Amino acid sequence: MNFRGTKKQDFDVFTGSFSDIMFFLMLFFLIVSTMITPGAIKLALPQADKSPSMNKQTEKTSISITKDLKYYINDKQVQFAEIEPALLKIKKGNEESFAIVRCDNTIAVQTMVDVLQLGNKIGMKMVLATSRKEK
Repeated sequence: MNFRGTKKQDFDVFTGSFSDIMFFLMLFFLIVSTMITPGAIKLALPQADKSPSMNKQTEKTSISITKDLKYYINDKQVQFAEIEPALLKIKKGNEESFAIVRCDNTIAVQTMVDVLQLGNKIGMKMVLATSRKEK
């Protein structure tokens, strides 16, 4: 007696839904990866033992100075002469606003002081950003 069937069964794996899932995962990771990058300007900040935290409710303006002396206000490159008018414009909008000065640790101190004096001249609060000192 032969109990085996004469037909052979073919097994198919449907991969259409697998490619849809991979596409949605790729979109998800692309969107999330763009939201993670906080600042595009890479700086090696000076180090300090302790830094005070800032109130997140007030308007913050970021002034960045790279090691090749390029100036950025909120990730937009400006010339040194354009910093004061830009800060004046921001200060007119909100009296409680302040500027966070992020500068590379290799630039001359006078360059940083020049930027801080511009903010102090118009009466804007200026804060120097530092990184935590490694022990």
